[in-house]
Amino acid sequence: MEFTVVHGDIARQSADALVNAAGTSLQMGSGVAGALRRAGGEAVNREAVSKGPVDLGGVAVTDAYDLDAEYVIHAAAMPHYGDGKATVESVREATRNTLRRADELGCESLVIPALGCGVAGFDLEAGARIILREIDTFDPGSLEDVRFIAYGDGEYETVSRVAAEIRQRET
Repeated sequence: MEFTVVHGDIARQSADALVNAAGTSLQMGSGVAGALRRAGGEAVNREAVSKGPVDLGGVAVTDAYDLDAEYVIHAAAMPHYGDGKATVESVREATRNTLRRADELGCESLVIPALGCGVAGFDLEAGARIILREIDTFDPGSLEDVRFIAYGDGEYETVSRVAAEIRQRET
């Protein structure tokens, strides 16, 4: 499946679904979760927490409230804050489950961040490679526009480089 890499703040994106890089408790703290909570309103956090905890690699769906989306898909690529770090398997499963759930919801567009990276402790380049391979090999029913969003300049450069490597392998 085609994907693009974009630079910016996920809370300012417009899509059918925005993905929250969550812990298993679904409590929206800092980073991506904090940005979505601040822009979407406290109700998105309350609804997310009411649907948790979820298994590592699992997802939960909430309304997007004040965000420019229909849904927020909370993808638990890491244990509850302070209880460990993301792993290869948790990043892979959270990505797969996110793509499946977005497709089940009939979403055509999705914006996904670097799940499990940053505060969750997983290496950005390795995480981007896992996420982008999962997106690349996913066979969608409705998804057409999948954007991997990178916040900082260094993150954008790393994710863009990994995306170019994955695209080059296809040719």
